[in-house]
Amino acid sequence: MSDASNPIVLYDIASAPPITPYAPNPCKARYALNFKGVHYKTEWVDLPDVPSVRKKLGVDPVRKHQDGTPFYTLPIIKDPSTGELVGDTFDIALYLDKTYPNSGPGPLFPPSTIGLHAAFNTQVDALFSPFAILCGHGIRFNPETAEKSKAEFLRRAGKENWDDLTVRGEDRKRTLKAFEAELGNLAKFYNFEKDGPFLAGKDATYADFIVGGWLR
Repeated sequence: MSDASNPIVLYDIASAPPITPYAPNPCKARYALNFKGVHYKTEWVDLPDVPSVRKKLGVDPVRKHQDGTPFYTLPIIKDPSTGELVGDTFDIALYLDKTYPNSGPGPLFPPSTIGLHAAFNTQVDALFSPFAILCGHGIRFNPETAEKSKAEFLRRAGKENWDDLTVRGEDRKRTLKAFEAELGNLAKFYNFEKDGPFLAGKDATYADFIVGGWLR
């Protein structure tokens, strides 16, 4: 069991000072850790340092770029109480439920819902990803590594110019309108259960943290 003297380590992507969480997938993991009520601390990593940190920890990448090269990203958790390293957001939530079943107000995944959560995660990621261009210029990069971080974003997006990662004027209005329509469709899922604010009603589940990670 994790405790205050031996907490889980969450590796997250650093913003500019004062450092705050901003990346969707690490936020999903952070919400899951908070929900389970386990002790953890954050190890902040500048975006250009993510590949070297992941390699040093010996955690293989779980994604690939479009050209087939490894996509080194975060989050990762290291649990000193078990020696486990987990380097995928969804797998982190599964690990927390399995390793700490009695922690927190309940399970992240109610019985027989893991597959449904996996499908929902894919759907939500596909909904939000095309609209990340709306906030690219608002990312608070660490000034000391900002240019390297921008170069990494461009590589991930397959773009050559930082201005290509934004939309302005009428294009922005159209993109916002399309985004609002997609959010409206997503919001309908919250109308099925009337006894609370969450997808499952009064009880939060990992599905809510999937959405919350993007909204953060």
